[in-house]
Parts: sequence; structure tokens; C-alpha cells
Amino acid sequence: PRQAALGCRAAQVLMQYCILANHYWFLVEAVYLYKLLIGAVFSEKNYYRLYLYLGWGTPVVFVVPWMAAKYLKENAEGGGACLLFPQINLLIFMRILKVILAKLRANQKGYADYKLRLAKATLTLIPLFGIHEVVFIFATDEQTTGVLRYVKVFFTLFLNSFQGFLVAVLYCFANKEVKSEMRKKWQLWKLDH
Repeated sequence: PRQAALGCRAAQVLMQYCILANHYWFLVEAVYLYKLLIGAVFSEKNYYRLYLYLGWGTPVVFVVPWMAAKYLKENAEGGGACLLFPQINLLIFMRILKVILAKLRANQKGYADYKLRLAKATLTLIPLFGIHEVVFIFATDEQTTGVLRYVKVFFTLFLNSFQGFLVAVLYCFANKEVKSEMRKKWQLWKLDH
């Protein structure tokens, strides 16, 4: 029984860490894209190590105190770290959309064309930044009841479950450069066999 309880607690800590790491990698993706769009503001310094620390290290800062609180008081709950990231990502998301809109307007060929391209950019950025988390940020599990609770659970489970797939499709498989490389590899493979 004691080993099973320790295993359950370890799994719970690992799950909390993974959830937070997922959220903070959304933040890293948002910051990285913003850096690419506003390249003149940043130096040419490589931020790779900082991104790693932010994505993998920041969750530890929240999970360790949560784990200690759980140990000291069995039913301690904590979610402050999960409430902070969607708001930051939403602000970065809006700034990026503003930059994209300005660039599309500057290069517009047709009025309807730039609106369509802005809509496409917006829809593809939502899963990348985890903006869907903002929809139910203030509707906690304790506050939602009835149909709203089912809608919230379905919405969050569906989007969280398929988020990786969505990002892979939008940013890898639908990417022209990736398709080109895949065609080259396929052609080389066919020549070898």
C-alpha cells in the first residue's frame, strides 16, 4: 500500500510538471515568434538556452512548492501558475496579430485577400499559443455545473488532446519547406531502392 501511494504521488507530481511544462512551452513559442517578427528590437544573441530554462525549468519553480504543500496539507490545491500563462500569451498573441496586420496591409494586393490571410494566421496561432485556455480561465471546476461543466470539459480535453496533432499538421506537414524536404527524401529513397 505504501509503495502504491508513493507511486500515485509521483505520478501526480509528474503530471503537474508536464501540464505546466506544456503551458510554458506555449509561452516560449509565443516569445520566439514575437522575437522573429520584431527582430530589430532584439540583438542577434541566441536565446536557445533561455528558452530551455523557461520551458523546462520554470515549471519546477511552481511544482516544488506545490509538492511541499501537498505533503504538508493533503488537500492543498494550487493553480496560480496555470492562470498566469494564458494572459501573457494572449497579450503576446494580440501584439503578433497587430504586427501581422500591419505587414499584410503594407503588402496588400486585394482588400479581401489580406483579411483572409489575417484570419488564417489568427486561426493557426490559436493552438500554437494555447489561446483556447483563455476561454474558460475564470470558470473553474468548482464554479461550473450542469451543461457548462460538460462543455468546458469537452472543450479543454478535445483541444488539449489534439493540440500536438494540430500544431504538427499546421506547422510541419502543411509547411512548404517541410513538404519540399519530404519530397526530396522520398525521391532519394526511391532512387536507392
